[in-house]
Amino acid sequence: MDELQRKMEPILEQTLQEGKLYRQINALIVAYLRDYNLTQAASAVASATMTPLNVETPPYKLIDLVAKGLAVEKDEMLKGGVPSAAFLDSGAVMPVTYGSIPAPRTVAVDFGAVHDTKGSSKSFPKHETRHVSEHKNLARCARFSLDGRFVATGSADMSIKLFEISKIKQMMLPDANTRDGPVRPVIRTFYDHIQPINDLDFHPQSTVLISGAKDHTIKFFDFSKTVAKRAFRVIQDTHNVRSVSFHPSGDFLLAGTDHPVAHLYDVNTFQCYLSANVQDLGISASINQVRYSSNGDMYVTASKDGAIRLWDGVTANCVRSIVGAHGTAEATSASFTKDQRFVLSCGKDSSVKLWEIGSGKLVKQYLGAAHTQLRCQAVFNETEEFVLSIDEQSNEIVVWDALTAEIVTRLPSNHIGAPRWLEHSPTEAAFVSCGTDRSVRFWKEIL
Repeated sequence: MDELQRKMEPILEQTLQEGKLYRQINALIVAYLRDYNLTQAASAVASATMTPLNVETPPYKLIDLVAKGLAVEKDEMLKGGVPSAAFLDSGAVMPVTYGSIPAPRTVAVDFGAVHDTKGSSKSFPKHETRHVSEHKNLARCARFSLDGRFVATGSADMSIKLFEISKIKQMMLPDANTRDGPVRPVIRTFYDHIQPINDLDFHPQSTVLISGAKDHTIKFFDFSKTVAKRAFRVIQDTHNVRSVSFHPSGDFLLAGTDHPVAHLYDVNTFQCYLSANVQDLGISASINQVRYSSNGDMYVTASKDGAIRLWDGVTANCVRSIVGAHGTAEATSASFTKDQRFVLSCGKDSSVKLWEIGSGKLVKQYLGAAHTQLRCQAVFNETEEFVLSIDEQSNEIVVWDALTAEIVTRLPSNHIGAPRWLEHSPTEAAFVSCGTDRSVRFWKEIL
């Protein structure tokens, strides 16, 4: 594990410095637009990024840096250098806007600061929904890209569908199909698995989508290629791959499998690491879900034994076990809040719970939605003001106020049979639901 720690520490440091880098980039863009008398554009960018319009930078610094960077890149290519995303072997790339600067996230709710919140529940905005596509078998999972521009769904029919969010919204307009023919929001369909797909994730910077499936594989798809249907790289695991999660750097990924400990892979070498204290844990249950924290210094697993476990992102050692988090029922999902102080979990005991990471204490409990059969998810909305999950008995999407834990609305799912999966956009008031009825539905706030 010393080798893994040595490799991870500079990556974590780099991740923590990204905020400073983004501020520097924003300042250079504002100064460039201002210096070229593009005042309106400069003001718009300054306002959107909270950058002073009169920011001081050397004249035309951005052009100078870009010119030097292009020269270095050209020189490296002539010398046979390898691009930073070494695992990408494709020539085509998406526009540089994809994954370069994730959309700003709203400041997380401070659950630790609020004590008496009863009677102060917020109203969940009204949403409209639309059936946007259908798989040939159960729609089992979904995932948004970090910038919120894409969502992918995986199915028991072994296919993956990639949607462009802007096209889904266009499809939902009243006159969408009367101008230039029907709008088709599915921009890619991938076929390369031989058993049902369990989970998906997007690379944080590159146009790569990964999938984990029952065929014991993790497959890499380059969605910049318009005609590619199959994976360009494959990791062959030893177990059913139930969940996948990219490290924020994109250089590592986690696989939650039927093995009790998550498998950590180096994306460039495919070398696999396991926890150094695996023999001391004494666990044998499969992992239903694994997710990294936003800066990658921790990850969490939700297991079939009902436990939630927190792991050090550098050493891969288990640092806290919340045994019986969902009693003897399976823990089906777990994810971090944006401030990385809490974990939201869901289980087949029909409960959704919020845990404080530092103490392992239960902070909030969201009750009133029955889920005992499916691998249900509990998710925050993009501002973390609300929690969403499924009621299997009523076939409704239940929404709680995240602070008061009171149910604020129940939305008819419009699926035939309860949805299997919910996934909320990280950037806007929109989410998708995937159903046992094979359908994929998109939900967005009514403005």
